[in-house]
Order: sequence, then C-alpha cells, then structure tokens
Amino acid sequence: MSIGSYPDCITKLPKAKIPFPGVQAWISQGNESQVGFFEIEPIGVVPPHSHKAQYGFVIEGEMLLTIGDVTKLYKKGDSYYIPEGVVHSAEFKTFCRVMDFFAEPKRYETE
Repeated sequence: MSIGSYPDCITKLPKAKIPFPGVQAWISQGNESQVGFFEIEPIGVVPPHSHKAQYGFVIEGEMLLTIGDVTKLYKKGDSYYIPEGVVHSAEFKTFCRVMDFFAEPKRYETE
C-alpha cells in the first residue's frame, strides 16, 4: 500500500536544501541529530560520499545502496545502517520514499 504522499505533519516541516535535482526532503531537527523524510525521483546515482552515522528505512520504492564494498537492493520495509565515515553511494531507478536518521545536527541545511 502506498501512502500517496507524506501527510501535512511532515510536509509542514522545514524543507532541506538538497544538491540533487529530483530529490526533496523535510527535516525534523534535534539538538544532536536530524531526521529526513525524502522523496527521490529515479535520478540515477548519488556518488560515493561519507559523513556521520546514518540509519534509514525504505517506505516506498527500491534503491541500490552500496555501503563500503557491499551493494544490496533495498525495498519497502527494509532498513540500513551506515557507520560513521563509511563511504556509500546509492542508485535510484524508481521513485522512492525513505526516512533517514543522521547522527549529526547539521547534515542538511533547511530553506
């Protein structure tokens, strides 16, 4: 079952400044962390990068996620953990909704 779109309680959150066309996110800000509610069009590859720890959950769609040297297809209901400093990349061939927790308060600036 698709949620159709995020509810108002999410879309009324501050919107993230995302450097990739076709990606939007709303940010719930904590003192030491952020939670992002992402909508990602089939944009192709997000290049390898690293940052502080990240834990995510696929709400809708599918994505290929490479964490270190391991690539896996993640689908609706799957979760993933990326330890701090581990290089990772992603590929989006379908529309996806994901929720990501970032163990850093300023992972994304907001508009």
